[in-house]
Amino acid sequence: MNEHEERGTTMTGVDPNRLDDQQLMKELETIHRTRHDTLLYGSNDALRAHNERMAQLEGEYLRRNPRRLVSAGRTREGARERGCGDAATPGPAGT
Repeated sequence: MNEHEERGTTMTGVDPNRLDDQQLMKELETIHRTRHDTLLYGSNDALRAHNERMAQLEGEYLRRNPRRLVSAGRTREGARERGCGDAATPGPAGT
């Protein structure tokens, strides 16, 4: 196959493990930026393809970065510590 993997007539893009780190990040930024419009306005096939591609790209990112920085506020324990009604991000000092 050429540089694009194909399933039927749907092109799914370059295999994520063939992308360098910079290309992978660019692909991730693009797919996250287009997610909302695809969800709201895309066909079922477009949404399915978007889901599959996002899973491929995110899976590759996680494979390459198993020890990535995880914000304490983004864990279950961190969410419990914030409690109900607390903002997810801190407000300005003195408020």
